[in-house]
Amino acid sequence: MGKQNYIECERKGLERLINFRLPAYFNKVGLLIAGLSIAAMFYRAFALEGDTEWLKLVLQKTLLIGMLLMSVARDKDEDELVVKLRMQSYTYAFIAGVIYALVMPLVDYGVSNALKPEGEAFHDLGDFQVLLFILMVQLLCFNALKRMR
Repeated sequence: MGKQNYIECERKGLERLINFRLPAYFNKVGLLIAGLSIAAMFYRAFALEGDTEWLKLVLQKTLLIGMLLMSVARDKDEDELVVKLRMQSYTYAFIAGVIYALVMPLVDYGVSNALKPEGEAFHDLGDFQVLLFILMVQLLCFNALKRMR
């Protein structure tokens, strides 16, 4: 296989990955999954007693899956502008997520030490919190950019 064939194969694979979209009805499926996960989180927090840490983790993962489905689902009227707006919202979400992951632990540390005289140890954000923030920013930015076009 020649160099040009290899480059062409890699380019096609990258384009396929960039242009990957689920059908439009996955937006509703993702919204349903996310809504049910949030409702189950409230039920778990207020109605269930005992050790339900495993349920909390499962519900967090299903919430992320629901939001991811909403994020990669096509629009009903998908065109080049919508694709550009989607990529722009991913860029904004990534930048905001990195800033959030760097700044939020410092803010949390400062506020907790200001409110508690004994102080608190510095701790990092969890993966769920960062991923949830990134997906929320992407979905909100994408919808805002679509409305402004």
